[in-house]
Amino acid sequence: MSTNMFCFQCQEAAKGSGCTVKGVCGKTADESNLQDLLVFALKGVSLFSTTAREAGIARDNIDKFITKALFATVTNTNFDRNAIIDFINKTIEIREELREEIKNQKSGSGKYLSEEIENTISRSKILHDSTKWQPKSADEYEKMPDSAGVLVTQNEDLRSLQELITYGIKGMAAYTEHAMNLGHNDRDIHEFMQKALVKISLDNPDTDELVNLVLDTGKHGVKAMELLDKANTSAYGNPEMTKVNIGTGSNPGILISGHDLKDMEELLKQTEGTGVDVYTHSEMLPAHYYPEFKKYKHFVGNYGSSWWKQKEEFETFNGPILFTTNCIVPPAKEAGYKDRVYTTGAAGFDGFPHIAEREEGGEKDFTPIVDHAKKCKPPVEIEKGEITGGFAHAQVTALADKVVDAVKSGAIRKFFVMAGCDGRMKNREYYTEFAKNLPEDTVILTAGCAKYRYNKLQLGDIGGIPRVLDAGQCNDSYSLAVIAMKLKEAFNLEDANELPIAFSVAWYEQKAVIVLLALLYLGFKNIHLGPTLPAFLSPNVTNVLVEKFGIGGISDVESDIKMFLG
Repeated sequence: MSTNMFCFQCQEAAKGSGCTVKGVCGKTADESNLQDLLVFALKGVSLFSTTAREAGIARDNIDKFITKALFATVTNTNFDRNAIIDFINKTIEIREELREEIKNQKSGSGKYLSEEIENTISRSKILHDSTKWQPKSADEYEKMPDSAGVLVTQNEDLRSLQELITYGIKGMAAYTEHAMNLGHNDRDIHEFMQKALVKISLDNPDTDELVNLVLDTGKHGVKAMELLDKANTSAYGNPEMTKVNIGTGSNPGILISGHDLKDMEELLKQTEGTGVDVYTHSEMLPAHYYPEFKKYKHFVGNYGSSWWKQKEEFETFNGPILFTTNCIVPPAKEAGYKDRVYTTGAAGFDGFPHIAEREEGGEKDFTPIVDHAKKCKPPVEIEKGEITGGFAHAQVTALADKVVDAVKSGAIRKFFVMAGCDGRMKNREYYTEFAKNLPEDTVILTAGCAKYRYNKLQLGDIGGIPRVLDAGQCNDSYSLAVIAMKLKEAFNLEDANELPIAFSVAWYEQKAVIVLLALLYLGFKNIHLGPTLPAFLSPNVTNVLVEKFGIGGISDVESDIKMFLG
């Protein structure tokens, strides 16, 4: 594989422009190029899947595979070269199966492919190559087709729009896969993702059409987050205000990280009565807010903080760690916890044992992790206390009268939406200082791991309403939008932008991109992104976002607070 790469899909893109030797996330050029090849192959299979669907051939297993494969390319999800190659090979296998089905469906006309498909392929070198590329040996993965990769589009504005849509689709795929794991599906979302991958692959695409497709991506992002919200709450109840222990017990433990609540449920079931406790890490913290999980007495609490601190926190935990999704940081060679980490789902890392998918109607088998935990020492306690959370839309709606009264009385001057991602860059200390310096008559609405920058600060409450209202995981940013809409109704406003709400959102990877596009589709304006604006946005595309939606960056805490409070 080439020693060259180019990736600018996350906030930590090297020098603010792109990683060209090795990803700041830790992925090698080899792994980066394989992920580009996977996206390239998925564009080809999406053409056939879209055509097959129009011919009445639609299979949930194909939709689920494409969704999971897209998820595997999200930052910090899968670093396993062989796993990505397996995804590529399966993509090609499905592509050929669909090609044959379409051929048989149209055998009466004597045409191998429809004229519409032929015309679409002829309009795009990417689609032409991706519908025919079929590596037959390991050597054939060493040379990337010249129509694959991020930089294949020369026009930076078109490339910027194409990548903005691509990263939104990746984030959408992540949320959709979680919903599917809980038995909730929406074929319209899959159809959109696959059609969009085809549209952005056309040579010389229409700029206006791509701009419209950006908002359409946001529209379907809302649908995906709504679907996942319904899946989670149907299975586990509506999140409720909860105090989560951040200390430790005396039993050995398993630390579960990532986002997948179905994996959480099955792990809790399989550890019950074994003498092994379960702790959440990073974005799994909100699992504690769901009523269904509270019945497990061995569900002890949350250990540690944000994903990027895992290198030191995994050492002191002592027990095995399970990654259900993204947020993996490649361990150093000398790391003492490397032999205690497991992956499952779309996640993967070379050398980490992988828990296989559940059979239809069955459960994953976490026995290897449970047996491993029994041989380990209990975790070392690194802090004491509690974190309060569980303020998703149902809980805040229950407090609506109290909140409205506090706003009308002037007790609450403004809400600050500080949702999104955390990261390891020093300039993210901005968000801690921002929270510390907000006036005492303001409330923070948060979701995602960005909360770890301030959720352990003692910021107090306003008339019993905590000043940090944590709605949950990054996908629960949907809850924050619902809360805003409910407040708009309560105040009889025509436009949610008239509410006393300001947006200062931290981003890191592609799930944050779909959250942003969803908020733009819902009509929210003047969202400030930090700590830097995306490297994949060209100056012209940035200007469009600024002019049409009021997108902005951040400066210094004092100036920004003055600006937000107006």
